[in-house]
Amino acid sequence: MTAPLPAFAAVVVAAGSGSRAGGAKQWRLLGGKPVIRWSVEALLDAGATDLVVVISPGSEAEAADALAGLSGWRAVGGGASRADSVRNGLAALGAADDRPVLVHDAARPFLSRAVIERCVLALDEADGALPALPVADSLRRAADGFVTGAVERDALWRAQTPQAFRLKTLVDAYAAWASDETATDEATVVERAGGRVRIVEGDARLMKLTYPEDFAMAEALIPRQMRIGQGFDAHRWGPGSSVWLCGVEIPHDQTLIGHSDADAGLHALTDAILGAMGDGDIGDHFPPTDPQWKGASSDRFLVHAVERLHARGGRLVNIDVTLICERPKVKPHRQAMRERLAELLALPLDAVSVKATTTEAMGFTGRGEGLAAQAVASVEMPA
Repeated sequence: MTAPLPAFAAVVVAAGSGSRAGGAKQWRLLGGKPVIRWSVEALLDAGATDLVVVISPGSEAEAADALAGLSGWRAVGGGASRADSVRNGLAALGAADDRPVLVHDAARPFLSRAVIERCVLALDEADGALPALPVADSLRRAADGFVTGAVERDALWRAQTPQAFRLKTLVDAYAAWASDETATDEATVVERAGGRVRIVEGDARLMKLTYPEDFAMAEALIPRQMRIGQGFDAHRWGPGSSVWLCGVEIPHDQTLIGHSDADAGLHALTDAILGAMGDGDIGDHFPPTDPQWKGASSDRFLVHAVERLHARGGRLVNIDVTLICERPKVKPHRQAMRERLAELLALPLDAVSVKATTTEAMGFTGRGEGLAAQAVASVEMPA
């Protein structure tokens, strides 16, 4: 069992515009939850007793949505600079002067308890603690696109957050900081005031989301689990001149009867995706008693299921649909069905399978009373 940490407070800085990342990166989803929520959850889970989130004025609704269901935090408005935002966060804390305070950038979502612990415990022998990683790449100076020399890297470190200090130490250091000078981080401010800042082991996963491409890299770092869902649907035949199967209209001397367009292939596939998420079934989301779904195109149901999957940070890997009927013949239309499903699901064609079989004239499908479909979907979900 993990021993509890000494009581500490935290300030999460989330007041930036995120212009280099395409805007407001702290509210964007990563692995199915907002970027800022990763850090706030990590700090609260580690035992933060007083947590202030610094946001830009007017972002109160975004913060409330992003951190819905979490307790033990409150928001304050940021300032014109990062230093001003941190000052506002510190002023809002109710902690004692000697309480450890961690200041963390919301744009570093993968904060671990181990890093938090190293920062807090380092204050027993230093005025501040800075998680950092040694520079591994060789460094060069350049001018006009040409190398002008090498830079010795042995004593160079890549600074990360959270950075830890006693509350009074950091408040006093900021009070002494020149107002016309930019403070890159809290360690710089405390060093300038004469404090000793210890480097502790950082974490390579504690990357800062700065550019749009960083989000793809961060998604790849999230542990995931494979899940499988299966679905089944059946509809009876009735009078008509065509039938919808897997999103394709096929001329036929009958049609399938249902509240929507009765596309059994799409219904089974929708249930398979919902089932893989543990998110109910198609009837929960689109009740047949609701008149708005009368005659509705079933591709709406399928897209809804995929959108819910993406909202939870999931990814559809592949799908397999089997249509069970004596007629119509599916093979002439199978390629069109695969292409339509690949389009709806944004999957490569080789991740989409559509097959057909008969029951050798047995059962309700064999007697021509109806058509059945079964589907399997595999998805990746954040672990």
